[in-house]
Amino acid sequence: MGEIVRYTYRLRPGATAETALVAEWHRCRFLWNEAVHQQSSGTMPTMGSLSRMLTEARARCEWLRTGSQVAQQQMLRNYWQALTDSFKLKDRGRPRQKARKRALPSLEFTTRGFSISDGRLMLPKGTTIPVVWSRELPSKPTSVRVYQDSIGHWYASFVVRRPDTPIPRVEGAIGIDWGVSTTATTTDQRYDLPYLRHRKRCAAELAKVQRKMARRRRVGAKPSRGYIAAKRQAARLQKKAARQTQHDSRIWARRVVEDHQLIAVEDFKPKFLVKSTMARKSADATIGAVKRGLIEFAHRFDRQLVLVSPRYTTMTCSSCFARAKQQLGLGEQTFRCYGCGSTAHRDRNAARVILAVAERGHTSVDDISHLQPSSGLVVSAVRVEDPQASSMGNR
Repeated sequence: MGEIVRYTYRLRPGATAETALVAEWHRCRFLWNEAVHQQSSGTMPTMGSLSRMLTEARARCEWLRTGSQVAQQQMLRNYWQALTDSFKLKDRGRPRQKARKRALPSLEFTTRGFSISDGRLMLPKGTTIPVVWSRELPSKPTSVRVYQDSIGHWYASFVVRRPDTPIPRVEGAIGIDWGVSTTATTTDQRYDLPYLRHRKRCAAELAKVQRKMARRRRVGAKPSRGYIAAKRQAARLQKKAARQTQHDSRIWARRVVEDHQLIAVEDFKPKFLVKSTMARKSADATIGAVKRGLIEFAHRFDRQLVLVSPRYTTMTCSSCFARAKQQLGLGEQTFRCYGCGSTAHRDRNAARVILAVAERGHTSVDDISHLQPSSGLVVSAVRVEDPQASSMGNR
């Protein structure tokens, strides 16, 4: 049967089509805000009452009748779904008003409200929009969402059913440790993901545009056209770098998943790096987005992916599983175990520990009993750069 997914494409609407889309968005936004107003006044709306409200509003207001009934019905259906989900979250995230200047346009159409003809998206009321077909649709779409992003670009997101594409089963296994200087260090050096530094490359150009914004901004005055243009240019630069990073990361994630049956991934949460001196670099590395890509492709291609807790992975020897008593500093790049004598790069050693933990059916280093070295050796693994620890080993 296949899975239901979204295929997104860039739209190139002309001035007339864009005006029609924005006008349709304001009609749908009006209905959303009216439903929120009914809820705040103490009347809990139901899907039936929302449908009656739409019928009465279209009969009373000619402005609403000039728009698409399919898009307006879908907007109220989305509101009802958001309201239902808020009850599941114990009254958190209730639907709020969509402000005219802050909310971005987003319209949804079912099969009754759109069609595709000659490479164009045909919407109600005679609106036709060229589509940039970057790839073919795997099946006939059942619905489409037309939306605008923060820099003014329009997109169409089609809901389609993608047929299953099984890939041959392989026997390989790989462990992945996250970092900043190297985004992903693996047990196999050929699959390392280097720091892509797309945002760092455009930092100088972005700083130039931001200085232009600062010159054109006047405190207490309405933003000028020049300021708005410079602001949009800065947003485009940031968006371009983010897309480049996402594209390269997903290509790497697919390659790793296709070549390995078992993928052991450090369950690293980079939230704490936001408050550190590495915040900008870690944001450029997008560790969280790369990890989500691995999980997505592993689920799609039926691979086994194990999330291993990062606790003690850097302090544990991958050969004998002895654990160091002291943490390795960020400047120390070599791990050496005085229990078995093995030496490796700290991130490579951590990747091997992560893989070993996953192969033994565990999700944490603590679940594995650590081997104790003989009495003539140091009691645990130590760092090679630590002179005090080395002197202790010579005693």
